[in-house]
Amino acid sequence: QVQLVESGGGLVQAGGSLRLSCAASGLTFSNYGIGWFRQAPGKEREFVTAISWIGGSTRYADSVKGRFTISRDNAKNTVYLQMTSLKPEDTAVYYCAADLRSYGLDHVKYDYWGQGTQVTVSS
Repeated sequence: QVQLVESGGGLVQAGGSLRLSCAASGLTFSNYGIGWFRQAPGKEREFVTAISWIGGSTRYADSVKGRFTISRDNAKNTVYLQMTSLKPEDTAVYYCAADLRSYGLDHVKYDYWGQGTQVTVSS
C-alpha cells in the first residue's frame, strides 16, 4: 500500500520559514518524481514545485521561485520543501504527490497523494 505522509506545516508570521517533509512508503521511491501542490480555500489546486525521480531536475511555480527549495533524499524515501520569505498568500493546504518517472505541473497526472498539511502565514 502506497503512502505519502506530509509533515511540518504550521502557523508562521510573514517573512518566516517552514520546512515540509513528504515521507513515502510502499513504492520504489527512486522511480517517482515528487510534486508539491497547494490549495487555498475556494481556489483550485495549484502547482508549487516538483523534483525528478533522480533528483537532478526541479521545477518551480513563478510565485515561489527564489523562496522555496525542493530536495529529496532517496535513502530516506523523503522529499523536503524548504519555504522561506513566506507571504500570507502562501497560506494553503500543501500536498505532496508521486508521479512515475515524471514530475510535471499537472496534478491530474500524479498517481499517489498525501493527506496534506496546513500552512498558515499571518501578516
